[in-house]
Amino acid sequence: MISIFLLVFGGSALAGSVKIVNQGDESLVETLGKYNGKKLEPGLNFIYPFIDNVVYKETIREKVLDVPPQVCITRDNVSITVDAVVYWRIMDMEKAYYKVEDLRQAMQNLVLTQIRSEMGKLDLDRTFTTRSEINETLLRELDIATDPWGVKVTRVELRDIMPSKTVHDSMEFQMSAERKKRTVILTSEGEP
Repeated sequence: MISIFLLVFGGSALAGSVKIVNQGDESLVETLGKYNGKKLEPGLNFIYPFIDNVVYKETIREKVLDVPPQVCITRDNVSITVDAVVYWRIMDMEKAYYKVEDLRQAMQNLVLTQIRSEMGKLDLDRTFTTRSEINETLLRELDIATDPWGVKVTRVELRDIMPSKTVHDSMEFQMSAERKKRTVILTSEGEP
């Protein structure tokens, strides 16, 4: 009876000490509830059963954060809807786990506030013409802001900038009026 107990207990301890980490992933290990810098790299790893505990396992590959559409107000008080995509990766697993509680949620909230801030600095016309400059500014500011979390923001892309329905309709009306004006000018210049 005791030998069966020892066999089962020893087998479970041995199985609990072997950890396999996939390529592109890393894991943090705490010893008796305290992190001492032990990280599991890709491949076969061994930990002390019942003493060591894998507390965080995450990929270090680049990830995509799809930012939902949000309403922003431009400097000239026009309401627009903006959505974006952010590419990022974890550079320091310790900071990503211990410096912020929910990394993905923190990233999303940070991106949303930065987009609102940048859109608030521009007039409506500039939001359409300076998209690449806005992307670069957002990239620079988000990368600085996420550095304490061990994150590197590699790319930011504004996918869509849509003015509100009333603004869109007035823009269509203005373009139509411009076309009619050009037609009248060209017709009057063509007549003898």
